[in-house]
Amino acid sequence: QNDQHKERRGTCYTFSRPFRKQGVVPLATYMQIFKKGGIVDINEMRSVQEGTHHKHYHGKTGRAYNVNQHVVGIVINEQVKGKILAKRTDICISKSRDSFLKCVKENDQKKKEAKQPAPTREIYFVRAN
Repeated sequence: QNDQHKERRGTCYTFSRPFRKQGVVPLATYMQIFKKGGIVDINEMRSVQEGTHHKHYHGKTGRAYNVNQHVVGIVINEQVKGKILAKRTDICISKSRDSFLKCVKENDQKKKEAKQPAPTREIYFVRAN
């Protein structure tokens, strides 16, 4: 296999952990509950080599279609040439549902504010002499 096509080539900074967050992966990462149809972010850690995916999927978001003990099956929309295909991958676990729900609430609030009627204009007199 050519070096240009290897799965983890050029990922030194992509998969790196934040400052003071390196080392052992917290157990809370693995103790999350996932449900079918839930929205999931795909983020990889360098410290875990099993159940990894191709670097192309890092940072993508998809829907869970299959939940097992150690792996979550995810459907991701991927553009291949001129088409968008639904790709299915099995990936180890992460969390993004909270940020998605927060974003939905903010968008709903903005929509309500935008749909409010404009306030009435002040009364003024025009003199024509």
